[in-house]
Amino acid sequence: MAGKACKVRRKVLLLKPVKGRGGEGEVIAVKAGFARNFLVPKGWAIPESRANKKLIAALCKLREAREAEELEAAQELAAKIQAISLTIAVKTGESGKLFGAVSSTDLLKRYDEAGIEVKKDWLRLPQPIKTLGHHHFQMRLHEKVVLDLSVEVVSENPIA
Repeated sequence: MAGKACKVRRKVLLLKPVKGRGGEGEVIAVKAGFARNFLVPKGWAIPESRANKKLIAALCKLREAREAEELEAAQELAAKIQAISLTIAVKTGESGKLFGAVSSTDLLKRYDEAGIEVKKDWLRLPQPIKTLGHHHFQMRLHEKVVLDLSVEVVSENPIA
């Protein structure tokens, strides 16, 4: 048995949503060390027991209310975002070739200037934009709210 890693798993009841693991009220199996050293001390989970199972119904109600609020907030933000037309002016050479590229950071700056807070992980820009014109990208605000948006990249200086 020497040299083999022990893969002991524990079942815990989540009290708060844990990204990539589950939401509150869910019973999940995790490695014993992760539960003992991270989830339980932070107050995000408690060991599963018969007594703790009574909390599941209450936590599920809280989860449904939180998810409904998040969905409503995402839909309101989506309406604000769709009302904005994005145009980014970039420096180009005489032939219209961009110096550099337009990245998700540039898009975030434009939304910030418009007074809308957008997180970088919401943007789905397949690759940096390296040409002038209209380009499409997606923004995922919520698992049920995905926007198909576009940005127009124009030149700051006149093109010959």
